[in-house]
Amino acid sequence: MGGKFSIERVNEYLWEIPAEGDMRVPARIYADRNSIDFLLEESRNKEWNALAQIRNVARLKGIQMAALAMADIHPGYGFPIGGVGAFDLEEGIVTLAGVGFDINCGVRSMVVSIPKGDIEKRKEELARELFESIPAGLGSTGSLRLNFDEIDRVLTEGALFSLKRGYGTAEDLEYIEEGGRIAGANPSNVSLHAKKRQLKQVGTLGSGNHYLEVQYVDEVFYEEAARVFGLSEGSVVISIHTGSRALGHQIGTDYQKVLRKASQRYDIPVYERELVGAPIKSQEGKDYISAVRAGINCGFANRQVIAGLVRKVFARVFSTGENDIRTVYEVGHNNLKVEKHTIDGVEKELLVHRKGATRAFGPGRREVPEKYRDVGHPVLVGGTMGTFSYILTGTAKGMKDTFGSAVHGAGRVKSRKQARKGLSGEKVIEELARKGITVMAHSNKGVSEEAPDAYKDVEQVVNIMEGAGINRRVVRLRPVICIKG
Repeated sequence: MGGKFSIERVNEYLWEIPAEGDMRVPARIYADRNSIDFLLEESRNKEWNALAQIRNVARLKGIQMAALAMADIHPGYGFPIGGVGAFDLEEGIVTLAGVGFDINCGVRSMVVSIPKGDIEKRKEELARELFESIPAGLGSTGSLRLNFDEIDRVLTEGALFSLKRGYGTAEDLEYIEEGGRIAGANPSNVSLHAKKRQLKQVGTLGSGNHYLEVQYVDEVFYEEAARVFGLSEGSVVISIHTGSRALGHQIGTDYQKVLRKASQRYDIPVYERELVGAPIKSQEGKDYISAVRAGINCGFANRQVIAGLVRKVFARVFSTGENDIRTVYEVGHNNLKVEKHTIDGVEKELLVHRKGATRAFGPGRREVPEKYRDVGHPVLVGGTMGTFSYILTGTAKGMKDTFGSAVHGAGRVKSRKQARKGLSGEKVIEELARKGITVMAHSNKGVSEEAPDAYKDVEQVVNIMEGAGINRRVVRLRPVICIKG
């Protein structure tokens, strides 16, 4: 799977593996010199590497323009994380690897009308209340106990289901991509086992790299967009990072078998175990897409419940009302969407896979909430619990060159196993406490796996995307409280 790579430098922040052999399009990587050297070194020493994976994506039938890797690129399952691939609806395929097993993992950010100083004064109390009120950790269960009919409604209604159950406000829906509900979900294409696993997990944070953070705006870079988003220096922000939990994972597990058979049936080469697929217009392809849409709606419903629980915590601690906590935006980063994009001057509908990459639509797109349409929607980029997160926005160049995409986070440089060999979870928590960051976690092992030094420098990653003209920084967020599974 590894091998030598002929990589050409297009400019300071863009590199290309030219289309050769059975590659249908070139592979383009957003990186600086240091980042590309790291990727090349990895490719020489590890068979499982990100450059080989993005080259494989460029070999897939029906792929348009280029296989793309954002600056947070690192190895995933079949598709590199940070990977983007857009496919012609008639000739192209849908592939499991382009979505992964945490369907519609994403971030919601909300702004709170409480001064930063008040948060600092009651930080430990607030952290404890959030920790005790937001179900988190491996296999965690929430207060909602749903039956199978209700789960089917979750899979079709998305965030609206949670709103009807008393979680959040109607205004939230306007500031979630797709309005918190994507059409075309078919619960009958989701297995009974997947639904059963989700009966108690709607409204749970989960484990791994999922988190809930209380942050504040540390620096403003793009004044106009920050004003439109309702953010200024010192604004307190709550960010929720989680996805479709067990249901999304089971959809991936179930369809890996279906799409492996489809790959054989339709003579689709399989370059890596998860890089299986089916023609978009085939029955297998349509079934998988509808199941992914059900998983997307599950992710929306999950974050909507957690947002409601967060509001209740702040009401207890600070006596806030519903209007004191406003959703800035919610956007996913393990998705596939049918979108219109222009290639060589021709607008066409494409099936866009984003694996660990965020949709970043720029000014003027109808999918952007009306309030944000002049600047583009917020792009929510998680860093690490010891550094920063960012809010970006898309650009016209990003729409043209990356199908309106962005990074989703810092990107790993160490595996979880490697990270555990460093500091223990207890030591990580102690070090962060000295920096004024309160971390409460259900698993110290999980904290060590997510230690800041397991990740790339998020500022470098963001600077690459801005330097390339693909995204633009709006604000930087500094963590105050981090709740982990």
